[in-house]
Formats: sequence, structure tokens, C-alpha cells
Amino acid sequence: MSSSPTLASRLKGRSELGVALLLGAVGVLVLVDAIGLVTPYSKSDPVGPKTIPYIVAGLLLVCAVLLAVNVIRGGQGEAEGGEDVDLTHPADWKTVLPLAGVFILNILLIDWAGWVISGTVLFWGSLLALGSRHYIRDGLLSVALSLLTFYGFYLGLGIALPAGLLDGIL
Repeated sequence: MSSSPTLASRLKGRSELGVALLLGAVGVLVLVDAIGLVTPYSKSDPVGPKTIPYIVAGLLLVCAVLLAVNVIRGGQGEAEGGEDVDLTHPADWKTVLPLAGVFILNILLIDWAGWVISGTVLFWGSLLALGSRHYIRDGLLSVALSLLTFYGFYLGLGIALPAGLLDGIL
């Protein structure tokens, strides 16, 4: 009597299936969100704003299926071979955790404080987490970068980022 391989043994070494699953989930999420868009019909714009989300969702789903098929057929991603990467060295949690904290803080602050303030915190905190100790220069660069991106989005793309506490000033 032969024993058939278990699911765990068949999936061993195929972690890329998790990436395929994530791509598929994001594709479904984008598709559901696109279906829920309510837009008035316009004769001047027959394509409408739903087109790009449908294309993105479709591409994500196609990529997820193709990746899953490739992995099931035995395909694998190439291991990192960079000369400056030591794969035996553990993650640098003293850098990763502060960076994650700064990103979470940005998410929490952006609606209330606005992009310029939360972006400044994001950029300055990222510089600190990555080891820079030029506090004043980094602070000034962070404010400048936040203002540049705020006005770049507004003037260049027509997208208004939240002004928050600086509403009426910016």
C-alpha cells in the first residue's frame, strides 16, 4: 500500500504560492472596489474612470494565476545573489521596527495633521531610523520634501493631499 504525499510535503519549498495568493486577493479587492464605483455617464468620456481599476484588477489576477501555475509546475524565484547581502545575517530589527513605527505613525497622523506634517514626520523619522544624525539638516530636508510633494501632487497632478492642521495656510 503506497502512501500519497501530504499537502504540506507537496507545498514544501513553494512559498511563492503565498505571493500568488496575495496578488489574487489584491486583484479581487481592486475588482470589487471598481465594481462599487458610482460615476455619472459622460458622452465626452465614454471610457470613464472605472476602466483603469478594471485593467489593474485583471492584470493582478492574471499575474496571480500565471505565478501559481509556474510554481506548481516547479518554477522557483532566484535566490538573492547580491554581493553586499549576507543571507545568513538576521534582520536588523533596530532599523526595521522604527521604520515600521514611522509608517504607522504617518497613517495615523495624515488625516488629522495633514500630509505636510505627517510627511515631515515620515521622512525625518525614516532618516533617523536609517542612522542619520544630522537632525537640523534632516528636519529641513523633510519639511522641504513634504512641501514639494504636497504642491507637486496639487499643482502637477491636480490631487489635493490632506492639509489637516495647516488648512487655510497652504
